[in-house]
Amino acid sequence: MAHDRFGVRWGLAGGTTLATVKEVREAARFADASGFDGLWVSHAMAVDPIVALACVGAEAPNLKEFGTSVVPLYGRHPIGLAQQAMTAQTALGGRFTLGIGAASKQQAEDRMGLAWDRPFSFTRDFVDGLQPLLAGQAAHVVGDQLTTRAKLDIAAPNTPILLAALGPRMLRFAGERVEGTTLGQCGPRTIATYVLPHLDAGAEAAGRDRPRVMALVRVCVTEDRSGAFALAQAISARYQANPSYARVLEKEGLADPANLHLIGTWQEVLDGLAAYAEAGVSDLRIEVSAHTEAARDSTRMALAEYLRS
Repeated sequence: MAHDRFGVRWGLAGGTTLATVKEVREAARFADASGFDGLWVSHAMAVDPIVALACVGAEAPNLKEFGTSVVPLYGRHPIGLAQQAMTAQTALGGRFTLGIGAASKQQAEDRMGLAWDRPFSFTRDFVDGLQPLLAGQAAHVVGDQLTTRAKLDIAAPNTPILLAALGPRMLRFAGERVEGTTLGQCGPRTIATYVLPHLDAGAEAAGRDRPRVMALVRVCVTEDRSGAFALAQAISARYQANPSYARVLEKEGLADPANLHLIGTWQEVLDGLAAYAEAGVSDLRIEVSAHTEAARDSTRMALAEYLRS
C-alpha cells in the first residue's frame, strides 16, 4: 500500500467538522481522484466516523483504506465497538482500519461524567476484549475494569487497530499488541527520538517488527503566511490545553508549537513532509488546514498534482 513518494502511505485527513455524510462522500471522492491511499475521518463533535465511512466506500473504489482517527474508548465497550467496526468492514470490503484512543480527562470527566481512572489499564482491558471479536473469535476477558464475554455473528475480515499513544507505557503497548500507532500533533524530531524508541521496545519484547506509525501533518500552500499561521496557533492552543500533548510538544523544541504546521510554497511543504518520512513514519495523514477558500483550493490542487504525477 505504500505510495512511491517517500515510501510512505498518503492518507487524507477528512477534517473534524464534517457535518453530513455528503461532506464525507465529497472528501472520499477528492481523495480517490487525487491519488491518496486512504481517507481518515476524525471522531470529533461531528459525524460518527465509522458510520460515515461505511456509507462512502462505493464513492472511492481506488482507495485502499478507510480509517478513524480516532474513536475514543471511554464511554464505549468492546462488544458494541466491535459490532460497529465489523459491520463497517463488511460494507468496505476489508478496507477498514479502526483507530482508537483512550480519550482525554476532559472528554471523560467534563463531557460524560466518567472517572478518568487508570486510562492505561482501561485501554488494555478494552483491547484484550476487542481484538478477538474483530478476528471473529470468542472473547473471554475479565480485566481490572472491563469484562468481555461474547462472540459476534458477523462475517468480516479481521479489522486492524491503530492506537493513539503518547505516554511510554501506551507506546510500548501499541508496539506489543496492535498494528500501529496514530499520532496527533507530534513532530518529526519527537517521533524519531521519543515515539519510535518506546514503540520499538514494545515490538521487540513481543518478537514483532515495527508496526505502523501514522503522523498527522497539517499543511497550507499560501502566500499569506501570517493568516495561515494565526489559524495554526488557534489549533495548537487546543493541543497545548491537553497536558499529554503539551509534554510531547515540548520535546520538539519549537519556539511555537504552531510551527508544526507546514505553511508556504508547495516545495516548503514537501520538504517538511519529507522530514517525517526521514524520521521513520510509515504513514502520513495530511490535513488541509487553510484559513481561506483560496488557500484550501491551492493546497488541494498542489497535493493532487503531486500525487498524480
